[in-house]
Amino acid sequence: MTTEPASLESLRVLYQSNDFIVVDKHWDIRIDSKMWYEKHTVQAQLRHHFPQLADPSTYYGFRFCHQLDFSTSGALCVALNKAAAGRAYRCFKDRTVTKAYLALVRGWVEKERQTLDFSIGKNSSEGKTHMMCIEGTEGCENPKLCQTELTVLEYGLYDGDSVTKVLLQPLTGRTHQLRVHCSAIGHPIVGDITYSSGADDAPYRMMLHAHLLHIPLEPQPLLVSAEDPFLPTTDPKWLPQRSLRTLTATIEALLEKRLEEDRRLKEEASERARKKEERRKGREQRTEEESEEQRRQCQEWLSEWAGD
Repeated sequence: MTTEPASLESLRVLYQSNDFIVVDKHWDIRIDSKMWYEKHTVQAQLRHHFPQLADPSTYYGFRFCHQLDFSTSGALCVALNKAAAGRAYRCFKDRTVTKAYLALVRGWVEKERQTLDFSIGKNSSEGKTHMMCIEGTEGCENPKLCQTELTVLEYGLYDGDSVTKVLLQPLTGRTHQLRVHCSAIGHPIVGDITYSSGADDAPYRMMLHAHLLHIPLEPQPLLVSAEDPFLPTTDPKWLPQRSLRTLTATIEALLEKRLEEDRRLKEEASERARKKEERRKGREQRTEEESEEQRRQCQEWLSEWAGD
């Protein structure tokens, strides 16, 4: 990831198989577009580099498994056939996918670990219909519960102003969720023009990056990470001052926690299946016993009838 704008050539592939391709999406580029003037999109980049992989039966030629905002960079998964898209869709629908984002946010976040649980809805206020907002905001429509786990990694300066480098794990998938949640706690993402009322326009990009993507596909899960772009070697304006924890250790702990959660859910599902089977067998046994009793009574009645 560089500070240069996107082009058709600037497509970085993180992973590729017969079923999926994961790219490191550039910042300030749309995934796809129906507008003739949108020349630079991820869809156009894929057609340029992999014309043989385009599926003519789809509108855009490629099946994007999830979305990333125009301003957000990082890991973006594309299914290369309908069956693969269906498998991925089920994982996203069941919320078994793990995603983690890196961000630089304004100010120093005091609480090192926290769960942000503001409900988010559509902003219907005049001039803000392209935005989302937290419940209680004037014009907020249809707010839904959203959760984001925030972990502080580093404190530092960006172009002389205090900022915090954080890892964000969305537990739900509302539009602009991470941006709205960070703004709601008074620490908007650096370079987020939309949620700073147009004030934060000096940085060359919005500092939000999809770092980790884990899709628990069977039989082989898909685990991909997109390189951290928020380093002084990439952007000298970012100056780390105090590190609380490393990105590697934090990601390892996150994945281990998710693995434990998956194991627990599987055990609970297995236990539910076992109890269901026991109830079924119990019903069958009772039915057999009732049938045997009915046969015995029938024989008695027949004997009595014959005796009469």
